[in-house]
Amino acid sequence: MTAVHKVLVANRGEIALRVMRACRELGYATVAVYSDADANSRHVAFADQAVRLGPAPSAESYLRGELVLEAAQATGATMIHPGYGFLSENAEFRNQCDAAGIVFVGPGAYAMTQMGIKTLARQVMHAAGVPVVPGSLEPLKNVQEALDIANEIGYPVMLKAAAGGGGKGIRLIREAQELPAAFEGAVREAVAYFKDPTVYMEKAIERPRHVEIQVMADRHGAAVHLFERECSVQRRNQKIIEESPAAHLSDTTRLAMGEVAVRAARAVQYEGAGTIEFLVDPKENFYFMEMNTRLQVEHPVTELVTGTDLVIEQLRVAQGLPLSWTQAQLSQRGHAIECRLYAEDVARGFLPSPGPLHVYRPPTGPGIRLDDGFCEGDVISSFYDPMIAKLSAWAPTRELAVRRMCAALRAFELGGIRHNIEHLLQILESDAFVTGPYDTGIVKTLAPLAEEPEASELVTAFAALLTHRLAASASAATAEPQAEGAWALAARSAGMRSH
Repeated sequence: MTAVHKVLVANRGEIALRVMRACRELGYATVAVYSDADANSRHVAFADQAVRLGPAPSAESYLRGELVLEAAQATGATMIHPGYGFLSENAEFRNQCDAAGIVFVGPGAYAMTQMGIKTLARQVMHAAGVPVVPGSLEPLKNVQEALDIANEIGYPVMLKAAAGGGGKGIRLIREAQELPAAFEGAVREAVAYFKDPTVYMEKAIERPRHVEIQVMADRHGAAVHLFERECSVQRRNQKIIEESPAAHLSDTTRLAMGEVAVRAARAVQYEGAGTIEFLVDPKENFYFMEMNTRLQVEHPVTELVTGTDLVIEQLRVAQGLPLSWTQAQLSQRGHAIECRLYAEDVARGFLPSPGPLHVYRPPTGPGIRLDDGFCEGDVISSFYDPMIAKLSAWAPTRELAVRRMCAALRAFELGGIRHNIEHLLQILESDAFVTGPYDTGIVKTLAPLAEEPEASELVTAFAALLTHRLAASASAATAEPQAEGAWALAARSAGMRSH
């Protein structure tokens, strides 16, 4: 049987596998692309075909849109799914796909452009009646203009890169004398990360919550929201735990945010899956922050509580089919939590900790979902984001979902790299998270975790212990099992937690 479609997945790791599994369910053939660092990766082995893009750096491989298009044309791919990151919000690449007659699974270039530049997005949302954070609608021309606007809206204020994302290009200013240096720093970082010096200003919302609304729209004018996700647990302005429904949010605010999100999507003629992100203050006033014109990393929690498959819906809508559901047919059931597992050194400021996964044994059980792209023996590359996996838990209530997630994290065995499991457990079991409502400062309220010794130090310590025991032993017959046990314990202790 010939596949109806062949989908090239222009991504790597867990999201590439996630998309490919949805394609397989629909009977579509798949094409993987890969860099030299990913030649032996799971997504490459899973796909029906695979094409090398280039060397390990993403600028020489996954970000090379022309190479991705060449791979699609060479393999006869009819669709390209970009996943998230890389080319997923690249309007120029979308136009190139259209010109080549290949279906891009995502919104049109117009929506990407309108929402991709933060100042333009603020203007469009303001015109559509969507509440935006007080501040500048136009890019800031100089420090003096920044000072004038800050004096008007009041301190504290935030400077943000107009082309920014991922927590980069952001400065918090509490007093006027801090602003000149912060302005120069924000511009430098905007150029370094986004090659765009444009910055703008917003009023800093004190103790904000970060709540986002999942939207889906088709090209026939239908648009729905799939409720909210609480994304306030962040480190370095990047999310690490998400949950749905948002805890301690009134139904009135929940409904209003959903309606506003749909209005925002329609304002830019949106098509496909997208997310409207809001800041929510302690009084539940909410303000548009940005729109991500792609699938989100945290989409599993929405799927778990709504019983939908957002990737399959993306593939359907991209072909011109109408949405599978109306707003009235969508509802939330139970509670879902997602934790992002990173190869990082929490005690050293969350520095990436790439390396080999000597031990990788994920948990299983009722209500547990794992989205990953690795297996035991693989290497977490220093070239890409250090996320190892996304672990999600669903249960009928929030209390049970938290309990189920904590048990799953404790059962997750990881060895060979430093990771953030203990940090995730510390957050989930904190009074702030359990009782809520919590805000984006929750991580800073926790006590620092003790720094763990390096793996080499542990091995040295156990080797010394082994030597001492061997010297004290009179029997060679008992020495061998002692040696085996000590080294096994050293290996297990070097970065691995077990149930």
